[in-house]
Amino acid sequence: MSEIVYDVTRLTSRFLNVTPNGIDRVDMTLARHFLSDRDDEASGAVFVPGLGHFALARPGAVELLGLLDRHFGEHDASAPDSAFPEILAWLRNSACGDRTTPQRIRGVRGAINAAPLGWAIRHGAMLANSARRTLTRGAVYLNVSQYPLAREGALDWLAARRDVKPVFYIHDMLPLEAPEYFRKREFARHHTRLRQVARFAAGVIVSTHAVKDALLAHLRANGRSDLPALVAAPPVSPLFQAGGPIDDELRKTPYFLQCGTLEPRKNHLMTLHVWRELVARHGQAAPKLVIVGARGWENENIVDLLERCAALRAHVLEVSGLATPSLVRLMRGARALLMPSFAEGYGLPLVEALALGAPVIASDIQVFREVAGGSFTAVSPIDGEGWLRAIEAKMESPSAAARAARPALADSKDYFRALEAFLASL
Repeated sequence: MSEIVYDVTRLTSRFLNVTPNGIDRVDMTLARHFLSDRDDEASGAVFVPGLGHFALARPGAVELLGLLDRHFGEHDASAPDSAFPEILAWLRNSACGDRTTPQRIRGVRGAINAAPLGWAIRHGAMLANSARRTLTRGAVYLNVSQYPLAREGALDWLAARRDVKPVFYIHDMLPLEAPEYFRKREFARHHTRLRQVARFAAGVIVSTHAVKDALLAHLRANGRSDLPALVAAPPVSPLFQAGGPIDDELRKTPYFLQCGTLEPRKNHLMTLHVWRELVARHGQAAPKLVIVGARGWENENIVDLLERCAALRAHVLEVSGLATPSLVRLMRGARALLMPSFAEGYGLPLVEALALGAPVIASDIQVFREVAGGSFTAVSPIDGEGWLRAIEAKMESPSAAARAARPALADSKDYFRALEAFLASL
């Protein structure tokens, strides 16, 4: 099989973030497979700084992944997480909220996160000093993060290496299909990404048939009708598949969970209006809502409700910087995960919750139906009354049997077998 060189450019930038997002998790999962887990040596890494590139010797790339794992604390539940004890304290507090009640918690995890700039300098120096080499002839260049596809000229080095077979993971087509939910510049940036895919790609990888259909239609309209495409749902991290009981502290208070960046597409605004109505109907018996995610863009109305609505003060908590092991505990104990998104390319939190056996209430949209079938409660993202009824139906703790019913999800061995077969076929 040809050498597979994995693009680690975006991963090198993640040291400035406290916790990983969905694309980060997929990127890291595939990077570990190709750079750490494979038995043979037919893999390496590529780093694309500025408008050039260089290949890293495998040990340097493995060291980078190790640093990033320790930075995020993905696999270390014992590492300090300042947010989780505060969340537990907030859930235990049933008193009416006042202006001193915390409504927003920002987590900091470990020494690396306490000084991200220093760690960024350290790993940058490590990369600069790594043994460099040239790509072998006929190598497969695998880019999972879509970075730096949006930068004109960043991949022009591929024009001089026609023997290299570039493969790109395209996570969604949403900046073109629903540009109103993104920063204004994202429409043009996504066009640039797809223009470079059309120019260079030997193949593409997507998570759903919905994304494949939209992507290939766009590429055909732009002169590429011959591009092989693999549809494969990414495997769920083992952290979300580990068994275990719900924490006693979490079992005591009914709460729901919503995960995702605070931005219009995720529909937090509807959720908060639903919660205001729940408080009006049930008073202090209303369930609590924990929103996990960083603040994104065009979210002024969402933030106004979070910070200024007195009715929500004792019932809604905003959390950012939550470590993944803590998110697993929180997701496992929730009455349900809520995903009222207007549009998604995949929906990783939905799949992670189902893997844990946690109930899910999510938007009745094509992607979620493809990914999860009938394993979740489906409600239209514009049906506020429907969301009220669905949430009220799950306020009581679900039975152990209901939590044990898990759908069949992507197996990591099958996933990587299919992925490697696809790459070998190009």
